[in-house]
Order: sequence, then C-alpha cells, then structure tokens
Amino acid sequence: MSRDSSTFKESYNQALRLVAGLGVNGTLPTESALAAELDVSRTTVRAILTGLDEAGIITWEGRRKEVLRAPVKADYFGKSETASATDRVSSQFMEYVLNSDLAPGTALHESELKKRFDVSSTVIREFLIKFSRFGLITKERNRSWMLRGFTRDFAEELFEVREMFERRAFRRLLEGGSGAPAWQQLIALAPAHEEILARIDADYLAFPRLDERFHRTLIEYYNNRFMSDFYEIVAMVFHYHYRWNRGNEKERNRAALIEHLAIIRALEAGDTAAAEAAFQTHLANAKGTMTASALWD
Repeated sequence: MSRDSSTFKESYNQALRLVAGLGVNGTLPTESALAAELDVSRTTVRAILTGLDEAGIITWEGRRKEVLRAPVKADYFGKSETASATDRVSSQFMEYVLNSDLAPGTALHESELKKRFDVSSTVIREFLIKFSRFGLITKERNRSWMLRGFTRDFAEELFEVREMFERRAFRRLLEGGSGAPAWQQLIALAPAHEEILARIDADYLAFPRLDERFHRTLIEYYNNRFMSDFYEIVAMVFHYHYRWNRGNEKERNRAALIEHLAIIRALEAGDTAAAEAAFQTHLANAKGTMTASALWD
C-alpha cells in the first residue's frame, strides 16, 4: 500500500492513537498483532513502523518497538488527507449497487466489500452504519448486512428535505456572487457535461457521478456538517438509485444534463434570476422523474 494513499494515512493515524495510549517507554506488540489491530497487511505495518521510527516517535530495533515520545497534532495526517477513503467508498458503493442491479434482500458482507473497494474494515463498517440509520441497509445476525426496499413514502419525505437543503444552498451561492469558489466550480463542470452529452448513447451511465459532483458542490459550499452528513443518503437515492426503470435511463440523463448546463450558462453570464429559475426547474423535474421512473417496493 502506497504511503501516499488515504487508506495508509488513516491507518497511520490509528497507529498514532495506539502509541498515545501506550505512553512513553511503552512497547508496541508484534507485527502480526498490529496487522490485526489496524486491519492492514504486515507490509503496511512495516511501512507504518518505519514512519513512526523516522519521526522519532518510536525506536524500532528488531522485535522491540519502544515509544520515545507522545504523538502531537502535527504528527497526524489532516482530515482532508484521510477523509477521501470514506468518500471514495461512498461513490464506489453507489456505483456497485447501481451497476450490479442489486435487489432488496441482497446480503452485503463486510469482508467482500473490503476487498472490492480496497479499504479497511473500519471504513466499510462506518459507512454501512451511517447508511443503516436511514433504513436502506440493516444489520443481520451473521455479520452481514441486508439491502432493504425503497418505498414511495421514504422517497417523498427524503426529497422534501433535499429540496429545503439545496434551495438554501443555491440561494447562498447566488448571494456569494461570482467570486464564490462553488460558483466557479460549477462553471468548471461544463466541459464534463458537454462531453457526456455529445456521446450520450455510449456514456449516459457516466452521468450519476457527475450529477453527484454538481449537487455536492452546493452542499459543501454551504458548509453545514449536518447537511453534509444527510447528503450521503440523498446521493445514494437520487444520483445512484439502484432501482430506476432502465427503459428510459438515457433520456432522463440527457434531460438532466441539459438542465445542469442551463444553470451553468446562467452562472457564466452572471444572470442570477435565470440561474435560480433554471435550478428550480431542475429540482421540480427531478421529483417528477423520481415519481415516474422508480420501481416501488
């Protein structure tokens, strides 16, 4: 595992917390025990130990690994460097569910998901626990998880909250003006939209990830931790929903691409009234599409 990867950095931070708990002069367990504790390979454990030794946090001589000093804040990798592991699992899981046509009642095993997404069990478990709060995934007795059904009431309630959040986020974006980072980030997505639209027959399945990027840009700009947490389930249902009627998927994606571009073009022109009108139209059509196209349990 590369020392530049987010998974390595997450494991390194976990090792720092373990060292902090041992205290100065404490000794770390064997490489095998550390591999089990951190849920990584022994190769990764050696890379972590090398990093700790180089930083002067431990001394590593043969089998003896003694703590020299307590870790300080500067020793830890920042959230921006480690959060990508969980973010990556979110997108990969959504695409996996979508492209595999997983039906309600499908068992999801942590060990299989860990291998599929090349992350630690900790990341997988935290991700599944987060989604279980919304009722789309439930924990079973044998350490597996179950993909549950998707009801009309659930979707309508979820969309109502989505509308409130996104309307508020878009309004703040417009208030921030063209100098707001998210304003320019949305405009920068135009080429990606145009590329998919130009090859819609072959590339329409690439739209869900772009759709998520478009809407997540607004949510992240708003910078509200509760809104950001909630948005994971929004992305699951509306950008990667696993039970859309595939019969008109290409047409739906083409229409949404055109609506996104209408918003982007209005932002490019600095026309806030046109941008807001186009955004309201897009949200209204998204709800209509959901109602007409979802296969309800």
